[in-house]
Amino acid sequence: MSFQFSKRVPTNDSDPVGDILKVAGSPDIISFAGGLPAPELFPIDALKKVTNEVFDESGRSALQYASAIGYPALREQIANRMNKQGIQATVDNIMITTGSQQSIDITAKMFVDPGDTVIVEKPTYLCALEAVQDL
Repeated sequence: MSFQFSKRVPTNDSDPVGDILKVAGSPDIISFAGGLPAPELFPIDALKKVTNEVFDESGRSALQYASAIGYPALREQIANRMNKQGIQATVDNIMITTGSQQSIDITAKMFVDPGDTVIVEKPTYLCALEAVQDL
């Protein structure tokens, strides 16, 4: 059986981001290429505590599907924090994403039309290039 995939589907096994992350994940390497935070800085204990609090207070709803733009209570907290820092924001100005690549992809789809020229610095974030190359 043969499938007709879109032009966005890679035609080879090349994965430059995956290749960088494989090397960057090695404990012998200090790499700035992958954008990986230092694992020893992850607040594991604080995350355990807050995760347990969320499950204790609203576990069933926390595991349920929600708005595609993010959990409303979290968006409200972020808007409040922004306002305290002097940045005018409402819940409607906040969207929660799962990472930088998703944010860049959504932004590119909002502002870049097919055929537009996108200027980036060199070197640049590979995921940004992937987000705009096939628009």
